Amino acid sequence: MKRSSLVSVAVALVVGTAGFTTHTASGARDAAPRPAQTAAATSDAGGHWVDTWASMPQLTEPGNMPPAPFTQSDRVFEHATLRQTVHVAVGGQHLRLRFSNAFGGTDLPVTGVTVARPADGKAGVDAIVPGSTRTVTFGGHQGIDIPMGAQAVSDPLDFDVRAGTNLTVTLYLADGQASTSITSHPGSRTTSYMLAGDHLDDTALPGATTADHWYFLSGLEVWSKNTTSATVVLGDSLSDGRGSTTNGNDRWPDQLQDRLRSRPGTAGIAVINEAAGGNRILHDGLGPGTLARLDRDVLAQSGVDRLIVFEGVNDIGTADATEPAMKQVTDDLIGAYQQIVTRAHAQGIRVYGATLTPFGGNGYDDPAGLRESARQAVNRWIRTSGRFDAVIDFDQAARDPQNPRALLPAYDTGDHLHLNPAGYKVLADTVPVRLFQQRP
Repeated sequence: MKRSSLVSVAVALVVGTAGFTTHTASGARDAAPRPAQTAAATSDAGGHWVDTWASMPQLTEPGNMPPAPFTQSDRVFEHATLRQTVHVAVGGQHLRLRFSNAFGGTDLPVTGVTVARPADGKAGVDAIVPGSTRTVTFGGHQGIDIPMGAQAVSDPLDFDVRAGTNLTVTLYLADGQASTSITSHPGSRTTSYMLAGDHLDDTALPGATTADHWYFLSGLEVWSKNTTSATVVLGDSLSDGRGSTTNGNDRWPDQLQDRLRSRPGTAGIAVINEAAGGNRILHDGLGPGTLARLDRDVLAQSGVDRLIVFEGVNDIGTADATEPAMKQVTDDLIGAYQQIVTRAHAQGIRVYGATLTPFGGNGYDDPAGLRESARQAVNRWIRTSGRFDAVIDFDQAARDPQNPRALLPAYDTGDHLHLNPAGYKVLADTVPVRLFQQRP
């Protein structure tokens, strides 16, 4: 991108965002707009914005709403502070945040946002390093009203983000969101903290209520050199990390990120997890189906040049266990994979297909083995069709050689579908590093 283009972007962000209302928090400590901050953050020539963390936005189910008293009959987070931590893939000296109101029932008025370093660098803690707090702005103002169905991107902020570390993001909502339809990512496997009142700058939140969900926060981008890029993982709970360690960041995409970061030739590749438990490819499940969310979660993300598709088991497992239904879901999944490849290739994105791992002994496994036959048919197509730029054989890596329709017991959480951290490490180690050394 040319230097003149960067300056134009910075000026546009300082002036404001069309269709959005920016505002200053009541009792704000830093009420004046700060355009110099945003201009400085985009003054480096020869770079671009790259995702370094993201979560798939979805409508919050009743059981995943904020705990009382932060959910009321007609609103959430009124006069409340929400502190969350995220794990950074690649680093940079400037950042910007994305907030989503994709499923909100009303506009989302965000009064203030800060970023800081978590105490001891840990994930899922309420304490931050004293003196590390920085104010996030939107068009030079502290707050912003995000319309229903929209997202908001913050101004660039000078903040040294280090690869492989954690970052704390704190929100304060004076009025809350006047709806019980809100946007979140329930499968965070990371602890968030909620406390009544304005505690944006507090170094700790003693007495806070906790929940292992992310709310409203959907992305973190860094300004990095042009050789840095992002690889998106499209998936379900197997990629979202069910069975992994809360606050451990040991999902398979995290462990793949660790592998890439350890090698100089691939240290600039961010692995972005756009998976959600219960998600399906063909139809909505928990969250929109993959075909419906591809534009938002892949094509519209910053700096993406690769895509790993590891999804389809929920489509098979929720379809009727009859021969016609299994033939239909197999054909439909194959058609969907081809659509994903075509749409991604149009944007210059390589697509890697991962085979579906076994579910023998799980509730998805019918006595006649019809769903297993569909899984095998889908995997056969993934391996042999030639439509993907490369194939990652998770099935072969995770299955029991003595019983190929089941997971190896050492990797099984006990539900015969999801893997434990050791199993997720095997998946991460199965991904060939050479796939990230080829330029799209």
